Amino acid sequence: MKAVGIILAGGNNSRMQELSNKRAIAAMPVGGSYRSIDFALSNMSNSHIQTVAVLTQYSARSLNEHLSSSKWWDFGRKQGGLYVFNPTVTVDNSWWYRGTADAMYQNINFLKRRHEPYVIISSGDCVYKLDFNEVLDYHISKKADITVVCKDMEPGIDVSRYGVIRMNEDARVVEFEEKPMVSHSNTISAGIYIVRRRQLIEMLERSADEDRWDFVTDILIRYKNMKRIFGYKMKEYWSNIASVDSYYQTNMDFLKPEVRRYFFREEPTIYSKVDDLPPAKYNAGSDVRNSLIASGCIINSKVENSVLFKKVFVGKNCVIKNSVILNDVYIGDNTHIENCIVESRDTLKANTYYCGENEIKVVYENNERYVL
Repeated sequence: MKAVGIILAGGNNSRMQELSNKRAIAAMPVGGSYRSIDFALSNMSNSHIQTVAVLTQYSARSLNEHLSSSKWWDFGRKQGGLYVFNPTVTVDNSWWYRGTADAMYQNINFLKRRHEPYVIISSGDCVYKLDFNEVLDYHISKKADITVVCKDMEPGIDVSRYGVIRMNEDARVVEFEEKPMVSHSNTISAGIYIVRRRQLIEMLERSADEDRWDFVTDILIRYKNMKRIFGYKMKEYWSNIASVDSYYQTNMDFLKPEVRRYFFREEPTIYSKVDDLPPAKYNAGSDVRNSLIASGCIINSKVENSVLFKKVFVGKNCVIKNSVILNDVYIGDNTHIENCIVESRDTLKANTYYCGENEIKVVYENNERYVL
């Protein structure tokens, strides 16, 4: 592969409410056994990108532990590898990352030492599968300076939290708005970009000289009339999990047979760090329907249309419906949970009731049995 990968995984978002209090969004569990960043890492690995840098910042401990070994994604050992970069105090700089462009600029020596002609930049909070080789071929054929991977959203979906683009008949980007209040286009940026490495270094250095720190606002939008920026439309499944509603809906999508088949059975495969846990145990009284139950779970009651992550214990006479239960949650007897997301390592006392009425309820008891 003629490219080096960069995954932006340092951000936080208030739309995640309590779910991002103790972890980066890129470390959020997805689909029963994965983390959000696994999808970007797997796409890089499956596209034979041997060198990948992950830029982390906010609540990075859980994410750094997940990335402690590159063997799970099979990155190059002798030529390449997985690099994790946190903000570092140096003689010349004592800032945290002030934006996505600044995150790359503070690690610009990594780019300067590489020999690959192209850079693939991806967000760490999206769920998708993509062959970056096809996007790179498209980028080269268009003689583009920057290629933005984009997707047409369904009519009626609020696109105000995305970057919205409009292209001409040749797929060249003519308009790019970041999180517009009102949009006349339903084509959004998927947070994936291809740019020539030397050109990226030049633009990052110029932006830093002008105290501009955001890659989208200060590079893509600012240069859209000066550089040849093209859009590459992806038609397959794509989701961004950076809000409670989208995170919940993404996990619910994994209950659909076609989505499970696409991610779990069709090549290429999505990889993740594997925990040595026993298979889920279903005791007498359990009744599980249309649900994902991860390894290490013990089920004693009714579970319907729900996703249970690793090491969840469900007591007797419980009802769990339309909910997402994160890792290592203990649910006491006679508990009813419906339309909820339960934070990891919570202990839900017996005889309690949790239900989201008009919106998804985040259950955050803050009574962890041990720290993350």
